[in-house]
Formats: sequence, C-alpha cells, structure tokens
Amino acid sequence: MNDGDGTLAAEGQERRFGPLGTALVIIPTYNEAENIKTIVGRVRKAVPEAHVLVADDNSPDGTGKLADELAAEDDHVQVLHRKGKEGLGAAYLAGFRWGMEHGYGVLIEMDADGSHQPEELPRLLTALKGADLVLGSRWVPGGRVVNWPKSREFISRGGSLYSRVLLDVPVRDVTGGYRAFRRETLEGLGLDEVASQGYCFQVDLARRAIKAGYHVVEVPITFVERELGDSKMSRDILVEALWRVTAWGVGERVGKVLGRDKRD
Repeated sequence: MNDGDGTLAAEGQERRFGPLGTALVIIPTYNEAENIKTIVGRVRKAVPEAHVLVADDNSPDGTGKLADELAAEDDHVQVLHRKGKEGLGAAYLAGFRWGMEHGYGVLIEMDADGSHQPEELPRLLTALKGADLVLGSRWVPGGRVVNWPKSREFISRGGSLYSRVLLDVPVRDVTGGYRAFRRETLEGLGLDEVASQGYCFQVDLARRAIKAGYHVVEVPITFVERELGDSKMSRDILVEALWRVTAWGVGERVGKVLGRDKRD
C-alpha cells in the first residue's frame, strides 16, 4: 500500500492521509471565449478558497485576454500563457508543474466548457481526504451523462471497458477528465515520462497511479455536454488512445510472461 507521502505502509497498518492544502483548479483552454468567464465564476462560487489556473494555448479567439481580465480582478485566478496548441495532456502537465512549483497541495483537472460541474467539486475534495487520487466518474452508480448521443456514450463506455480489461485497472471511468490529485501523488507518477494526449493522457495517469499503489477512489458525477463552442475531440485522439492502450496492455502481458519464464 502506498502512503500519502509516497512511502509504502506496512501490511495491516492503518493508512494515514495528511492535510490537503490549498487546491488549484487547472482549466486548459483553446478557443473557449464563450465559456471561460462562466466556468471560472462557478468554480470561485463553489469552492471560494480554491485557486484557478487558466492554461491557455494562445487561443485566437481571445480566451487568454479574457482570462487576464479575470485574473486582474481576482487574486485567486492566474493565467498560464502557452505558445500554441499542443494538446490537452501537455496543457495539464504544464499546469501541474506550475502548481507544484507554487506550493499547491491539491491539483484538479477541469474542462472549460462546463461539462465538469464545479458544484460537484466539494464532493471530490471530501473524498480526497481519504485518497491519493479521486476520479469524477460517469459510469459508477449515481453517475450519468446529459445530452450525449448514444454513439458518443458507446465510444466512452467502450474505451473505459477496453482500457480497464487490457490494463487490468479496477476503474469504471478510466478516460474521464474530472480529477483531484494530491501533490504527492503527482510527484510519484513520473510525469516527465508522460507523452500521451486526450483520452490517452487520462488513461495513462490512472494506470500509473494504480500500478504505483496509490489509493484511487471514484465518485459519481453528472457530465453535461457543452452548450457553447466546439468540442476538441477528434479521430486522431481516439486513434492515439487505442494504439497506446493496446501497446501498454501487450507490453505488460509480455513482461509478466517473461518474468515467469525467468523464475521457472
């Protein structure tokens, strides 16, 4: 069992978790001018003590400028301006590093489009008091999606099932992107080795946490399809996820077989 400070607890020893510290909600943006003010306002209202980091990939629609205006009015809002669009995973990794450099104890992933409801964030933070990583889950009892076509739900459920079976991770919603990490958890995941994006980035972090022995908890959320702006989901993101998950799963199975052969 992995202790909250990254050390292993002895068998039978009661697990102890330290205090959470200040939370940083990381919101990656690319052309989210229609949504950024609303989502930041909802976060600030839902968890007033939390800070917000808008990680903007040089949005041509002026999202970064709007975020700067919010930051000028509220000392709990910061903006990380990035050179260009490099993908969701790269934006979150940059946000994680920024947050850890600035001493935050909890780092949270949240979409800018309102699909992750800030009003449910207190539930994730409460669960994190007894966990290393909390996943907001659409596919556990009590979780659901709103305004999704059946085809999108099929892809999401299928992707989680495929990843769960192939990678042997006991998580119902392994592709979900509404997550709360303890700082120590991220420090133990080997973020410098993470190169995946999109769905695959979420799968990668979840599998790393589970394989490292961290305590991962899922809490139900209601995922609401965006009303404004365009989805960033693409065929390339789905293909990358399928390819990487398959490669990880095959690699782990080959490693286990070779390990048994060496012991025999």
